[in-house]
Amino acid sequence: MLGDSRISISLALNTKGGMKMSQHSIVHIEIPATDPAAASKFYADLFDWKLQVDPTFNYHMFQADPGPGGGFVQVGEATGGYKLGEVLIYVSTDDIDATLARVEALGGKTLQPKTEIPQTGWFAIFADPAGNRIALYTSTMQQS
Repeated sequence: MLGDSRISISLALNTKGGMKMSQHSIVHIEIPATDPAAASKFYADLFDWKLQVDPTFNYHMFQADPGPGGGFVQVGEATGGYKLGEVLIYVSTDDIDATLARVEALGGKTLQPKTEIPQTGWFAIFADPAGNRIALYTSTMQQS
């Protein structure tokens, strides 16, 4: 679904020099767009966000200093089923498995189990009881 290298590139950039992330803070945001390049330009012009493009994946990333950064993802089934209006927020957690168990206990549903992002960390996606998708993220730095 989502676990490709474009996320690891952006998350690595957003860990602010390898500092340990705070438990349950927002660490990454993905904004679906029909034209990620145009969307990134719009937000950069609007909010003065810093932009970077990973040419390997044509992944347009932003950094919203001092807040978290993220990227603009192409809508469609070929790119993980992203839909316009369905922004995906990544929340830091020290223990994805325990957090997913708590999600289920509170009436949510695991959509994608804990998945490794090579050399970066792990992520998972769940739906809250209202159906909103939220991602969890643990960096390799949090595990050390």
